Amino acid sequence: MSKDYYELLGVSKDASDDEIKKAFRKAAHKHHPDKESGDEAKFKEINEAYQVLSDKQKRGQYDQFGSSFDQAGAGGGQSHGGFDFSGFQGGGQNGFNFEFGGDGGGFGDIFGDIFGGGRGQGQNQNQGKGNDVSVDVEITLEEAVVETEKDINIFISSLCFVCDGIGAEKGSKVESCKTCGGSGQVTKQRRTILGTFAQNEICPDCQGVGETFNKKCSACGGDGKTKQNKTIKVKIPVGIADGQTIRLSGQGEVGFRPGKGNSIAGDLYITVRVKQHSLFERKGDDIIYNLQISISQAALGDKINIPTLQGEVKLKIPSGIQSGKIIKLKEKGITHLQGLGKGDMFVVVQIAIPEKLSKNQKKLFEELKKEGI
Repeated sequence: MSKDYYELLGVSKDASDDEIKKAFRKAAHKHHPDKESGDEAKFKEINEAYQVLSDKQKRGQYDQFGSSFDQAGAGGGQSHGGFDFSGFQGGGQNGFNFEFGGDGGGFGDIFGDIFGGGRGQGQNQNQGKGNDVSVDVEITLEEAVVETEKDINIFISSLCFVCDGIGAEKGSKVESCKTCGGSGQVTKQRRTILGTFAQNEICPDCQGVGETFNKKCSACGGDGKTKQNKTIKVKIPVGIADGQTIRLSGQGEVGFRPGKGNSIAGDLYITVRVKQHSLFERKGDDIIYNLQISISQAALGDKINIPTLQGEVKLKIPSGIQSGKIIKLKEKGITHLQGLGKGDMFVVVQIAIPEKLSKNQKKLFEELKKEGI
């Protein structure tokens, strides 16, 4: 009998990938055999359902053929209880490598999320690296056309000012970590539906160093870092647009390597927000400016001063110009980001029609009307 994988996970047939993943995690927590209330048979079924529904190709085949889709020309390789091992590579325990990519996740991703593992733990090259930090900075359009320097104030984890990131009181003695015996790693057993696996992880007490101190720093409690206010000067490049991000390497939060004081700091990502301007509209590196002129200026022409981002310029209005006509001012826009040249400024002419006329104005318009104007 065909199984209803959607029903097993408790999701609708139009469920998104995130909804399917969330439902699987919830069900796996509930039915895992390690729990007193666990149900191994149910656990296998929901894993089978997830392995199909998290794979776009398999999901499409399942929607068409049902849970027997693997017999309907769905693909090569043996299928065991709904798990298709044909795409797995050898190398892991039992001949399978569970570290594989893709948005669908897989055992390495999902079981790591559920049971505290995670791919690559115990061999993480970024162990001790601090968190990245994201902040916004607001600038005006005028500031976007010149090189601007801004002060960014952030409250982040920085190296402890007392122990300089060591995590120990001055004069304290170095000891071999009792948790890992100085190896920097601990071994944990992971039970899955495919068996029990031994996995090495970074020691939680010494963070992989293998050494601890008999007295922890009183300022940071042995963490090697404290939350501090920090002011960073950042140069905003000419031509930057709203929503673009500047990355400052090593300006984020510090990590911690006990006894070493040489943690790698994360990065600082600054997202630039450009304020809306009262006069100008930005289109890429071009500037749009709406200019209102009178009927007489439109008919007779004129020379008037108008604002630009580089200051006032004199603009010639040709006689007989029509409303909606666009006058281009070359290179009066914004400098191209990290490049040569500038955008242009486009002046959109709008002829203002007076709502009320004086007696004299009305008389003049009556005369113009007689002249066919």
